[in-house]
Amino acid sequence: MNNTRIESDSLGEMVVPQQALYGAQTARAIENFPISFWPMPRRFIAALGMIKQAAAAAHHKAGRLDKPLADAIMQACQEVIDGKHAEHFPVDVFQTGSGTSSNMNANEVIANRAIQLLGGAVGSKSVHPNDHVNMGTSSNDVIPTAVHVSAALGIQGELIPRLNSLQKALARKAKQFDKVVKVARTHLQDAVPMRLGQEFSGYAEAVRQVTEMLEAGIDDLCELAIGGTAVGTGINAPEGFAAELCRQLAGKTHLPFRETSNHFAAHSLPFAAVRASGELRAVAVALSKIANDIRLLGSGPRCGLGELVLPATQPGSSIMPGKVNPVIPEAVIQVACQVIGCDAAIAAGALGGVGSVLEMHVAWPMIANNLLTSITLLANAARVFEEKCIKDLAADEKRCGELVERSLMSVTALAPKIGYDAAAALAKEAHKSNKTIRELAIEKNLLPREELDKLLDLRGQTGP
Repeated sequence: MNNTRIESDSLGEMVVPQQALYGAQTARAIENFPISFWPMPRRFIAALGMIKQAAAAAHHKAGRLDKPLADAIMQACQEVIDGKHAEHFPVDVFQTGSGTSSNMNANEVIANRAIQLLGGAVGSKSVHPNDHVNMGTSSNDVIPTAVHVSAALGIQGELIPRLNSLQKALARKAKQFDKVVKVARTHLQDAVPMRLGQEFSGYAEAVRQVTEMLEAGIDDLCELAIGGTAVGTGINAPEGFAAELCRQLAGKTHLPFRETSNHFAAHSLPFAAVRASGELRAVAVALSKIANDIRLLGSGPRCGLGELVLPATQPGSSIMPGKVNPVIPEAVIQVACQVIGCDAAIAAGALGGVGSVLEMHVAWPMIANNLLTSITLLANAARVFEEKCIKDLAADEKRCGELVERSLMSVTALAPKIGYDAAAALAKEAHKSNKTIRELAIEKNLLPREELDKLLDLRGQTGP
């Protein structure tokens, strides 16, 4: 018993570990939700700390909290933001759908840490988790606010910089590979010639476009539910409190956080989270396409396409000596699959009758976990993809040249001169006789040699 203490909530007493900064409601949540053993994401907990810190600053400015109390709460919040008390946030992702357990977990930890800073006894409630730390707020406006804040900060500070870096790396490869003429492929069949640099310019542009989508979507996440309290009416939220809290948050994060124009929608419909998840899905689709193309173009080294030479990062087989596999693209593809799964879970959680019911939404913790997981996975995958694959990717120029010369589709350049049907017959005959289009066209003396050479200039075929 020396290792525990007794705390109480509205349902009665609970035994709490002596060293725990949390209190009775967190202890009750630990007992109630031993489901995944996944705690809420670190970035989400930090966002809760930011919100509570901004609230304390707003209340002090308005004269509702005296300076010693406000300072202690704000210092405790800063420690939570810095991740110093992560072990005291054990509440499972799969908990009450409003996230009340996580909100109270934060209230209790911050209150007890503030008590310590003021020289009091943990559990005494001289700094009260509800009356002081939760003043003017509710779980129902704090939790959606924390989802928006954590996602906006994650996208802005973690994911977008990694995508920008990857885009630049792909653009450098596009420039480096511009001289390499290769065969394009449609339906996985040989098509007309193109430059490898053109192919990579498409990859760079795809990453640029999804990054632009993310940047535009951040503004939606900056509209916050805070101030609506229980159901959107704002009961117990002092006049001007939400606006000041948002101003405090904006000053700390340099993002344009603002109070929502309609609290009833903000409480019951997680539109911004659904949109952000859709944008993350688009990033996943883009990265998966690029990774899959690169592993296919690098297939071989002797019996595949072999146009690209991927960096060797680890032995590829426990039984086949000397085998090297495209492990980095494979990891990126798996991340894309996971993000698409997270997006499906978020969409399901947002459905009316599932998560969105009357005046509040009841799937916020799951949405938060999936949204923030996707952000982190994509940021890390983009970094690994760039550093361990794209950076040292090389072209096998000889292989590209051999394949494009043998491609039957270079006959496309002859079609305007000899007609579509004659060009198709030439391609079929070249394939049957195992000759190139150039060899057969010269043999048949289809066109003057100078004109033929100009039309069958493979690099010349890579533009209008």
